[in-house]
Parts: sequence; C-alpha cells; structure tokens
Amino acid sequence: MTTMGKRLPAGWTLEEIRDVSGDREATPLDIERTVMTSWPVPDLRLHPEIVLGFHGLCIVKAVDDELWYMGSLNDDGSIICWSIYDDLREALRGL
Repeated sequence: MTTMGKRLPAGWTLEEIRDVSGDREATPLDIERTVMTSWPVPDLRLHPEIVLGFHGLCIVKAVDDELWYMGSLNDDGSIICWSIYDDLREALRGL
C-alpha cells in the first residue's frame, strides 16, 4: 500500500500488523519527517522508507537498510530511535 508517503511493508496488511503488535490503532505514517538514532550510533540520520505508528511509538525501515528501528514520536513529528530489530515481526512483538 502506498498513499501520499505512507507505505506498508511488502507482504504485510494493516490487519496483520495490528494483530502481531496488539495495537488496533496501528497506522502507516508519512515518511516526510526527521528520523534520528540515539543508539547504537548517536545522531545518525535515517532516511525512512516505511514508518509505522503505534500511539507514541514508531517502527521505521530506512532506505537501503534491512533493519527495523523502534523509537518515540516527538510532538513535532520527528522520531528518535533507540532500538534495532532484525525483522518486522520481532519489532512488532517488542512494542
């Protein structure tokens, strides 16, 4: 699914993401935002390909990166990521 900068991961439906995460309000978010890491490399800027929102948390897949980054959604729409997962299912279960 692609809608104005909002994408779902290939092979996943929104219903599957909600089922695995346990968050019935999970939603794809616009990728046009600042995404930075705080760990393991402080202040590394990520270029998001996919951003999934779970209330105040987000899971981000960066362009040309197979990892999934978890972080907090700030009031200004930016994201600070503080955890990394090898696959989306693992990240969703870590919420």
